Amino acid sequence: MAEKQSILGRIAQLTRANINALLDRAEDPQKMLDQLVRDYTSSIAEAEDAVAVTIGNLRLAEQDHAADLAEARDWGQKALAAANKAEELRAAGNAGEAGRFDNLAKIAIGKQITAENEAKAAEPMIDSQNEVVEKLKTGLTQMRVKLDELKSKRDQLVARAKTAEAQATVQGAISSINIMDPTSEIARYEEQVRREEARVAGHAELQGASLEAQFAELEDYGRDAEVEARLAALKGGGTPAPQLGAAGATDEGSAVPAPEEDRTTY
Repeated sequence: MAEKQSILGRIAQLTRANINALLDRAEDPQKMLDQLVRDYTSSIAEAEDAVAVTIGNLRLAEQDHAADLAEARDWGQKALAAANKAEELRAAGNAGEAGRFDNLAKIAIGKQITAENEAKAAEPMIDSQNEVVEKLKTGLTQMRVKLDELKSKRDQLVARAKTAEAQATVQGAISSINIMDPTSEIARYEEQVRREEARVAGHAELQGASLEAQFAELEDYGRDAEVEARLAALKGGGTPAPQLGAAGATDEGSAVPAPEEDRTTY
């Protein structure tokens, strides 16, 4: 009985534990929760074993009680049979034999009374055991609920701790790189890219200017060739070639053939 009271006391103590208060006093809440989970798991296992033993004892007591009741009924039936037999013998005039069966009926009745008393004496203990078992079952259920609560709080705390750690890592990485700082590696690299782009653009502009100069030389050569041609025509007694308009016509509007293409090789 003392053992059952001890089990009930431990279960009541554990189920009344204020988890939040324990966490507030803990230096390391996660370690505290891990330890509580281990303690609860161990206590539940011990309580389950104790409750199993208690339930087993209760079932044995119930079986003994049922056996006592069955024995009482059996002796009652034997007493009735013996009493009936005694009446039959007495009616037949066999008083001596009837007396013997009366004695057997008395013995059976005595056995019946003993069995009934034993069954009646066991009933309060069985009722008490049933109450204890129900309390133990309820306490175990509450302990399992507490254990689930502990595990949930521990998992939430671990997840929050990991999230905070990840956020701190990201914030540290961001603060260590300031992309607006001209002395940072990114800014220096960007400046290098801009200088290379400017250098390439300068080369392109220089090449374009050289090409335009070459074409300008060709235009100057074309004008010199026309002057030479007209000069030769004057020396030969001819007339200078008329000046062409925009549409390749003379001043009078008549078309003239275009001068032969200069095929001089440079």
